[in-house]
Amino acid sequence: MTGVELPEIVPLEMAEFRFADDEPLAGELGVVMAYVVRHRRGLLLFDTGFGFGNVALDAYYQPRARRLPEALAAAGFALADVGAVVNCHLHVDHAGQNACLPRVPIYVQPAEWQLAHTTDHTILEWIDFAGARYEQIAGDHDLFEGIRVLATPGHTGGHQSLAVETADGLHILAGQAVYTAGEWAGEPNAWEGRSRAADPGAYDRSIERLRELHPVRVFFGHDRRPWAA
Repeated sequence: MTGVELPEIVPLEMAEFRFADDEPLAGELGVVMAYVVRHRRGLLLFDTGFGFGNVALDAYYQPRARRLPEALAAAGFALADVGAVVNCHLHVDHAGQNACLPRVPIYVQPAEWQLAHTTDHTILEWIDFAGARYEQIAGDHDLFEGIRVLATPGHTGGHQSLAVETADGLHILAGQAVYTAGEWAGEPNAWEGRSRAADPGAYDRSIERLRELHPVRVFFGHDRRPWAA
């Protein structure tokens, strides 16, 4: 993008949903966030939000979701501007609108790709769509200047986050490596992700790894509020 010297991050609120009766936060409203990263070579999208049209999912979560083209337009962007996607993982609320972006490279961890095709947290038609172009990257990966994928397993075995060097320092797009700003800050509350992680030990190690980077700001997949140093 002309005039963008260092990457910039723009949040997109993609959905609200209600936690089901069999979940620890039963009845509470949750939020699903995605993020646009503007950089010298264009736009990178971190996650795509809930998909549409699955009766069972709609009954379970009662999502009030935004369509990706509309969310981008409200922030001043167009779907055609997106040149790359990073999914933190392939669950229905993070990769649900990947199909809006055929032929655009979508970066995922190989472990996550395998999990998506062997477990029931993904709706396959939302990720295995005509024109899908997945790029599997194992571990950490320098994606663009100032933008690095970080492997952060825990919530899932193939979870990943994004480190972005901005004008005011290092920003982390945590995805669901950390559930909320409160959890990142160590506040005791029910809005945490460790108890629901596939591997709680790996979840702890991934949080510690991100903290050791000393970011000045951290953004989350399920919290509107970023954490600021």
